[in-house]
Amino acid sequence: MIDEPSTPTGLTTDGIALLVKRFYARVRSHASLGPVFEASVTDWVAHEQRLITYWCWVALRVNYYRGKPMDMHRRLPIHANHFAQWLALWRQTANDVLDPASARHVIAVAERIGHGLRLGTLGPDAQAPPSRDVTA
Repeated sequence: MIDEPSTPTGLTTDGIALLVKRFYARVRSHASLGPVFEASVTDWVAHEQRLITYWCWVALRVNYYRGKPMDMHRRLPIHANHFAQWLALWRQTANDVLDPASARHVIAVAERIGHGLRLGTLGPDAQAPPSRDVTA
């Protein structure tokens, strides 16, 4: 039997898969984020699988992700508020589906990644702190 990779928090690949699937279900119905993703994602099953692999790589250091997230995000019609909304929705979903320690871990990782993506796609003027509002 192969042991399930996990962090000291107890986060597992199954936990990440659940988080990613629930999160993107919420993204798709979000008033501001949904249209951005729906316009650019043609195969949601493949997209979710790619993101599960990505999050396992960044949060657990398992699997290997091949891709260029910065390049992908630079092509999208996004603004700083999209990053804030994405992070707020990620926080909410992580807290809903993971134990507190695992949620804190993936939230911290997402905040670091989000900061880098904001800088890389929008420039240094887009450093406003992320909003916790998930309704807009």
